[in-house]
Amino acid sequence: MSALRKADPVEQALDRVAALKNEAAGPSVFAELRAFLKNRSNLVVAKAAKGVAHVRATELVPDLVATFHRLMQNPAKLDKGCAATTEIVNALYELDYVEPEIYLQGIHHVQMEGSFGPPVDAAAKLRASSALALARTVYPAALDEVVSLLVDEWPDARIGAVRALAVNGGPAGALLLKLKILTGESEPDVLAECFSGLLTAATERSLRLIESFAASEEIGVAEAALLALGSSRLPEALDLLKARWERTAGGPLRKIVLLAIGMIRSDAAVEFLLALLAGCSTTTAKDVLAGLAVFRDNEKIRRRVESVVARRNEKSINETFDQQF
Repeated sequence: MSALRKADPVEQALDRVAALKNEAAGPSVFAELRAFLKNRSNLVVAKAAKGVAHVRATELVPDLVATFHRLMQNPAKLDKGCAATTEIVNALYELDYVEPEIYLQGIHHVQMEGSFGPPVDAAAKLRASSALALARTVYPAALDEVVSLLVDEWPDARIGAVRALAVNGGPAGALLLKLKILTGESEPDVLAECFSGLLTAATERSLRLIESFAASEEIGVAEAALLALGSSRLPEALDLLKARWERTAGGPLRKIVLLAIGMIRSDAAVEFLLALLAGCSTTTAKDVLAGLAVFRDNEKIRRRVESVVARRNEKSINETFDQQF
């Protein structure tokens, strides 16, 4: 008989931290989380930090701070992938910790690690989280630090800077995002974050600017702008998207425009899509269903979509409805 496999202590610890989320927050849970923050495995520490944020254990803020400093003594050895330090910064942000020291250390940290290709900077997300948190502190040069991250080599770090400026940057942050958009960004995900961030920070002044990028000849740029308009959920954005539909109904962005209209999630958006579904071509109808699929969990709207599909009584549309809903 083969010997029973010895239980992995890291897996056991991870399972226990996960189970703590389902227990009532209190001294015993806090004590276990405190112990897990001292674990040798950075994965256990990372999950424990998330647990601290989940139960809003402000009593453990000093422990989070101490653990961050311990790991940063030799991060390449103690925190591969910056998994733990990143989650600690996230937890401190969620718990409204506003002392800048840790965030300043995090925003400057670089940790190159091996990969299947060239080395990668495992600290990019740590810098991103630190930027978001630092911008909320009273540190006088916080925006100076965040702006520097806007030109970071790694897209994840730049995305963090964009979010920091959008959420905590105030009017100056909005202007910096506008400048970032106008001067160009090569990474579509970063540009998309810029669009969404600017719509959050300066909604009324940004709609027309973002809409202008929806006409870009670069498909990735146009898609990012359209989806940002949709995620804004603004009535004015719906008007812009409907007008854009009239100009792109036969083009490659057709499906993205319809999806963005669905993302508005308003009654007016639903009525527009349902009316379109009732009378459009079979090919367009499949794209309309993809836009309406954002409402798949809304039983009332689902029944209305199903009714229109039933009236059309086309096999391929029925199949698309079954797939999407």
